Amino acid sequence: MEIEIRDGEEFIKLGQAMKKAGFVGSGVDAKFVIQDGLVKVNGEVDTRRGRKLYPGDSFEYNGETCIINE
Repeated sequence: MEIEIRDGEEFIKLGQAMKKAGFVGSGVDAKFVIQDGLVKVNGEVDTRRGRKLYPGDSFEYNGETCIINE
């Protein structure tokens, strides 16, 4: 799966990306799964909901992977 950053933006935050990808239903859901260490960014667990993702980064949750595009 791939998602794109909005025009004019250089990054997207992890919580927002999870919602946009449909991995979670709300920001609150994203907060909990990220804080619980269930999300990997570029292959490593990251517990920061505000982690900035740039084109080429990827994140994984529940067996699904999403790549950030421009």
